[in-house]
Amino acid sequence: MKIQGNTVLITGGCSGIGKIMGRMCLEKGASRLVIWDINEFAIEATVRELSALGSVYGHKADISSPESVDKAYVDTKEACGDVDILINCAGIITNNKTFAEQTDLDIIRTVDINTKGAMFVTLRYIKDMKARGCGHICNITSSAGMLSLPKMALYAASKWGAIGWSDSVRIELQREKSPVRVTTIAPYFINTGMFDGIRSFFKVLKPETVARKTLRAIEHNRGYKGIPFTQHFIRLMQGIFPVKLFDFLFGDVCGLYTVMDHFTGRRPAVKLPENKKKAC
Repeated sequence: MKIQGNTVLITGGCSGIGKIMGRMCLEKGASRLVIWDINEFAIEATVRELSALGSVYGHKADISSPESVDKAYVDTKEACGDVDILINCAGIITNNKTFAEQTDLDIIRTVDINTKGAMFVTLRYIKDMKARGCGHICNITSSAGMLSLPKMALYAASKWGAIGWSDSVRIELQREKSPVRVTTIAPYFINTGMFDGIRSFFKVLKPETVARKTLRAIEHNRGYKGIPFTQHFIRLMQGIFPVKLFDFLFGDVCGLYTVMDHFTGRRPAVKLPENKKKAC
């Protein structure tokens, strides 16, 4: 689906690859860019920065809350009309603790944002797209959704769920012969700050590269794209190798099972001052 001339909505669009994709969409000629984020101060700053490239709108949304998603959906509809391309990019990782050290809140936050959040947003827009007979939904997941990684149990679980859901929706639309398309993106670790502190045998990805390849996948209506391409072979190797051999080669030799040992993550976002007005 062409980005030029279409309205693009990106959740988590004030940082990381979400913000980069927003800029790239405007450079490609998107008619409007809509940013959803939970941080009002970041929304205002991002809208101000990207408005030099085109029409940009920002709306506060907590995608883990159906009520918040409903409000952002209505506000976006009133301000921008229909959304042609939805990119579910918002996501979190809470810590690098083992599962036994997690709390109920850690579980709820991770699954609510990484898995259920994308579902809540998509549920509002997929009906509009089907009724209009056009649209594209892109879900940013992770290669962690195919790999069992220590100290990432919650994140991996949330991304496994996201991949299964996203690809199931793709097949549903395909079998209905709907023109609405779904693209699932599964990248390796990206150097955006979210995974600061990790020590990886494999090359950590540049955010610009992931953003560019994601938009290209949308434009070419790709159903699934692993980044880098070798991510496509994860399941094949899991099926061919015995569990102990896979654990030894990838966990011990390649060090994937210790990649989170020195994780620090991104610093907390700056909070909006109480006297600061909303950006939308």
